[in-house]
Amino acid sequence: MTDAERADAVYSALLARAGEGWVQPRLDRTARLLAMMDDPQKSYRVVHLTGTNGKTSTARMIESLVRAHGLRTGLFTSPHLVRFTERILVDGKPIADDRVADAWDEIAPFLPLVDAELAEDGQEPLTFFELLTALAFVAFADAPIDVLVLEVGMGGSWDATNTADGDVAVFAPIDIDHASRLGDTREEIAGVKAGIIKRGAQVVSARQAPGVERVLREAAEAQGATFAIEGRDFAVADQKLAVGGQLATFRGRAGAYGEEYLPLYGSHQGQNAALAIAAVESLIGGAERPIAGEVLTEGLAKATSPGRLQLIGTEPTVLVDAAHNPHGAAALATALQEAFDFDEWGVVFGAMADKDIASTLERLQPIATHLFATEADSDRAASADEVADAAEAIGMRPTVHRDVEEACEAARAWAGEGEKRAVVVAGSIILGGEAIALAERDGWKGKRS
Repeated sequence: MTDAERADAVYSALLARAGEGWVQPRLDRTARLLAMMDDPQKSYRVVHLTGTNGKTSTARMIESLVRAHGLRTGLFTSPHLVRFTERILVDGKPIADDRVADAWDEIAPFLPLVDAELAEDGQEPLTFFELLTALAFVAFADAPIDVLVLEVGMGGSWDATNTADGDVAVFAPIDIDHASRLGDTREEIAGVKAGIIKRGAQVVSARQAPGVERVLREAAEAQGATFAIEGRDFAVADQKLAVGGQLATFRGRAGAYGEEYLPLYGSHQGQNAALAIAAVESLIGGAERPIAGEVLTEGLAKATSPGRLQLIGTEPTVLVDAAHNPHGAAALATALQEAFDFDEWGVVFGAMADKDIASTLERLQPIATHLFATEADSDRAASADEVADAAEAIGMRPTVHRDVEEACEAARAWAGEGEKRAVVVAGSIILGGEAIALAERDGWKGKRS
């Protein structure tokens, strides 16, 4: 069996478990599995991130900045766009197939023991995400790495990633999402997310609604943790467009930083960068030690964020963005207006059924000349008809397409008929991954529809 086949077998074994949509608040069984393997997650420093939007982009910037310091990094994010090894990065690259398969071989002998204990308690076996998290922890320990940048799967306090102890707890903007599991208000959701704050940690947060900030600040105080928030303790000082991204200046926790190039579009990405800088300052020396200029320049310049305003096609232009809730959609609409010179946008849109589809579409409506309603290849996806019904309810006039290939074909043809038209695929990370794979297969860059 080749290494690729071994890795694919690991993914098949993970998929046989309860999926990521299945969530039960529990940490003890993931912790039990990790304890059987001598707690690999305790062998490196951890920057732990949660929030509703921007956490993956922020995590990638933090990882790039830490790596620019000469440290070996791990990055754990979710979900993936094309292949599951994208979730487990070592030194900025997806984990090698043999490494992920070897890590699984270490875990496998312990699975029947933990599953049996769960069965005795009347609980479900270890899930896809619980096992993937443990797999990543083992692989990072084997690498080995110096620092893990760790993105929460859902929530915080009972998320499987919270079996690690974060030296730095990072909060991206918090809004309403996964309300059925996390709470009906921003404050309730913040309370769950605040569970990642560990004793004596350093906490850095993006700007938050007043009630959310209060919840986070009180949680930090209860844990004897420091608390720094965007606007008061750090900020973006200035931003302006540049080729392929933007130029930005920053006020950090430990110092001021002159104009730096960030190869990502959107004012929200500048704010994510400010949060990332504050997090790395906290890791290396709190408010006392600024990031060296050449390190900051390298770390920001090499930052990437796949699936976030990612160019996947030219002639016509096609972008993918992971906006899947109202907050993300609003940021996307602003970025498209700020950074691109197109008069009309065709929006290929599909969403998970548990998302606030109507509100997300409302945020995209001002820039959507034509909506191509579709659905991702997922049991969790809303149907294309459901997406279209939500769009029609707010006054949009969508066309309906059975899958992303049909939707993108129609959208690219539409864009090719106008002078200044472009296409953006949004609403679901899974949908975005399908579009990326399709673009690579059919060679959309440089190929006219």
